[in-house]
Amino acid sequence: METGKLVEVTRGEMVESTHRGVVVVVDTSGKTVFAVGDPQYRTYIRSAAKPMQAVPVIERGAAQRFGLSEQELAVITASHSGEPEHQEAVNGILKKIGLSTDNLLCGTTKPLHKPTAAKMAAENIKPGPIHCPCSGKHSGMLAIAVHENYSLNDYYLLEHPVQQIMLETMAELAEMKKEEIIIGIDGCGVPVFGMPVKAMALAYANFVRPDKFSSSRQEACLKLARIMGENPKLIAGSGRFTTVLAEQLGTKIVAKDGSEGVFCLGIPEKGLGIAIKIEDGGARAMDPVILRVLDRLGLLTAEDKEALDSHYHPRIRNFRNEVIGMIRVTF
Repeated sequence: METGKLVEVTRGEMVESTHRGVVVVVDTSGKTVFAVGDPQYRTYIRSAAKPMQAVPVIERGAAQRFGLSEQELAVITASHSGEPEHQEAVNGILKKIGLSTDNLLCGTTKPLHKPTAAKMAAENIKPGPIHCPCSGKHSGMLAIAVHENYSLNDYYLLEHPVQQIMLETMAELAEMKKEEIIIGIDGCGVPVFGMPVKAMALAYANFVRPDKFSSSRQEACLKLARIMGENPKLIAGSGRFTTVLAEQLGTKIVAKDGSEGVFCLGIPEKGLGIAIKIEDGGARAMDPVILRVLDRLGLLTAEDKEALDSHYHPRIRNFRNEVIGMIRVTF
């Protein structure tokens, strides 16, 4: 499985480092519209799976039964930064389903948002599971468990019905047999899905253009896609690229980041899915690659390019704040 050269990092006139990876753009028929590297390169989709994992919350009736708001549905798709609005949305879900943060089995970490973490430290508030970037996803899983009367203390395990629902939904949107998906364990303890980058892209194409699925799935996908575009800060957090990109482009895209150099997008108007994997997991390579792909697809206006220039053409600066190099896309 070959990767392609995606990014060069320069210092002066010399290329000092490179990042390789895979980029795949597909339509809902599975046709590859554009690719760099081998579309069949396999990796874990990581947190870019969260929009697909949120689908059953609506599709199976839990969202309607518990009256989940659009903000609460948004945080279920999120890898959030633990800011107050993220905590409020997660707490809102848990309250509506009759549970508390004690039921979250995602593990504990301090908020990604440094000001929130600093304020907590100053006030001697210890981090809890609600501050975990995956607490929204876990609250959505718990909503299904309560709705379906499944057990709560093992909802994160692969053999639990909730995780089997997640696996089946992911497989159907990626148009794979669930037995073909390689299962690992994500940072928050739940199963994570290994698949070709092309299948990841196809899942996003189907998510934003779900015509081939049942009416209940179409409703769930289209609602979540709109909500993600309309609530960019809830999907990631202040200053993070996923949020910055969605704030700029709105509902023209559905964007979701994942760890280890994974990023996926859906383009509703064109019925396209995009999946990117940076082979070495290097986050610094991601922003310019995403923007180059969107630019090639004609999705960036001159205004967008100007607003996102620091992400499209990142400059390398020294301690004196002098520009001494740049990160540039090579395709």
